[in-house]
Amino acid sequence: MGIAAGAALGAAAVTGLAATATGIAQQAIVEQRNATPADRGATGSEGSTRGMNVGDEGGYLAHMVAHDQEAVAAARQLQRSDRPQMRALGASIVETQQADIATMRAWLDRWYPGLSGAAIGHQPMIRDLSELSGDALDNAFLRDMIPHHMVTVTMSQQLLVSGQARHPEAVGFVTKVRDARHAEMFRMQRYLADWFGGWSMPCEMRN
Repeated sequence: MGIAAGAALGAAAVTGLAATATGIAQQAIVEQRNATPADRGATGSEGSTRGMNVGDEGGYLAHMVAHDQEAVAAARQLQRSDRPQMRALGASIVETQQADIATMRAWLDRWYPGLSGAAIGHQPMIRDLSELSGDALDNAFLRDMIPHHMVTVTMSQQLLVSGQARHPEAVGFVTKVRDARHAEMFRMQRYLADWFGGWSMPCEMRN
């Protein structure tokens, strides 16, 4: 494959990921607008598109530490799920994102000590799952975690495309995070479709 062809494929992949994330974000907004006031009070996903613009590498790392901490706390609740698939999903999120948090904290301490411990732009997105069980737990987790992952995908793309990732190891890390969360996002959509009637994607994303 030539250099030009490889570059074109890479650009197309980034564009596709961006379109997918945008479609999911739009669907989350529609669901929130159609929800009852009680539903909106129970979920944090109304703010799913807020705080997605990250201007530089340090801001990304600081935001993502807090963002991933929220995901880890929610994923631990899946230990109580009746479904082995959900327990496995929760365990995977906890293991992977705890490691990611450790990496990002180390880089913040080394490269951006003034930002270490600062939850830049972070707003909670996941409802309290501690009182839920059975289908209610699984359904709520999936519906909140999909837009939560979408924010990660979008922020990661923004950082990569902007060229603001200053360290080569950070570029590789952000790329890995983007791709892993993108794949996990669609895994969760399949679970919603199988168990809870799904979360339909906009028509233009079904091709």
